[in-house]
Amino acid sequence: MRSTELTLAEVFRQNGYVTGCFGKWHNGEHAPEDPNSQGFDEFLGFCAGHWNNYFDTDLQHNDRMVSTKGFITDVLTDAALNFISQHKTKPFFCYVPFNAPHSPHQVADRYFDKYKAKGLDDEQASIYGMVENVDDNVARLLTKLDQLGLAQNTIVVFATDNGPNGHRFNGEMKGIKGSVDEGGVRVPLFMRWPGKIRPETRIRPNTAHIDLLPTLVGLCDLRFTPANPIDGRSLAPLLRGQTDTLPDRMLFTHVAGMSADGLPAEPGAVRTAQYRLVQQKGQIHLYDMLDDPSQTTDLAARQPQHVQTLQTTYEHWFRDVSQTISLSRPVPVADRRVLLQAPEAHFSGKVRYKQGNGWANDWLINWQSPADSIWWDVTVDRPGVYQLSLQYTAPTAAVGTLLTITATNKTLQQTIRASFDPPLTPSPDRIPRKEVYEKPWAWLALGKLKLPAGHHRILLQARSVPNGQVAEVKALLLTALE
Repeated sequence: MRSTELTLAEVFRQNGYVTGCFGKWHNGEHAPEDPNSQGFDEFLGFCAGHWNNYFDTDLQHNDRMVSTKGFITDVLTDAALNFISQHKTKPFFCYVPFNAPHSPHQVADRYFDKYKAKGLDDEQASIYGMVENVDDNVARLLTKLDQLGLAQNTIVVFATDNGPNGHRFNGEMKGIKGSVDEGGVRVPLFMRWPGKIRPETRIRPNTAHIDLLPTLVGLCDLRFTPANPIDGRSLAPLLRGQTDTLPDRMLFTHVAGMSADGLPAEPGAVRTAQYRLVQQKGQIHLYDMLDDPSQTTDLAARQPQHVQTLQTTYEHWFRDVSQTISLSRPVPVADRRVLLQAPEAHFSGKVRYKQGNGWANDWLINWQSPADSIWWDVTVDRPGVYQLSLQYTAPTAAVGTLLTITATNKTLQQTIRASFDPPLTPSPDRIPRKEVYEKPWAWLALGKLKLPAGHHRILLQARSVPNGQVAEVKALLLTALE
């Protein structure tokens, strides 16, 4: 996320609220894109698409990593409960984005065994077990509000992420995670504000996540002057019972995919109150979502006028939002300590990712010769002298390899003098995972470099490789010395 975007946390903090985030932050892991830079006074969780282990894991607490004890969803809830208790006499904004039931499939026996006993396979039992654990922790949050006497004056918003990451029950909707069909994007949204929002109130007009900011601004009477246009609209009049309708509108969905030719316009979709237009694999589909919510009948050939209207509007929207987009941006160096992760690196030669896709927590392997290169493009906003350290593992054959690291036309050299090649960390997965497992890592001090403000490329190479093997690379750490 661009750091110039204004978050809910920033808006609430500007209005005197204490703000906390406890869970998954997938909007940037470095300042000024990390949670503390984007309006949160306190953060406990991880800044990545997924996490490797859910029991007794290390999590980020503001600007440092801490060890935790217990299951990750319970740990995050504990932190949120402590935050609420600590600030019970102040206005607060508490954001709890649980990562479960995302893989890896790890969950306590009592949850897993319950659903295995119902006849589900290991994957489904894990997922349903994690969901029930989330339910239990949401109950803990609601109970805490009751115990502190805060329930009547606290707005609770409950929503989920995207569709399921595989084919399982999805409310008879077509599509899964990554799809622009209804089942890939439609999620539940529940709001509770006793005494202010009437129970059983149902919002029937088209709504989306983009409506949350203007809605909460309206419900909480916040001062808010947006610097950029706001696409969402306030649902406060609907929630307050002042009206039960809003003008129809088009909601747009696009799945971004990397391409050498830029950002492709599809898969994409348009949703109105009645229709969903789906554009993917060079084909156009139209569905009447009122008569056919499971998208079984394609109406595109029968209603070309509707197709033309929706497709033209989608193309205009896509051109508008993509004209200044950058698929790959330099990593900001704006803090005293910046960990450049392997998934943020570029590479050439025979180097590749361990898992293959370069998802969160992945690392680089197959570094074999001086012809291979690894580099990070960075934008230095905090100029100064930095200590550079490589997080790596290396087999015995790598001992004696001479590494070089170059930036701003200056080169450092360091030799791998000892092997460090531990096994993978045991993980209590219920089924084999698609993502990488974890393992211990060693650190190799590479030396000091002065990084002036501006854009730089930090290039890692091996000058001599006596035995045809270099190292596996997890990250490059920059630590400011002044």
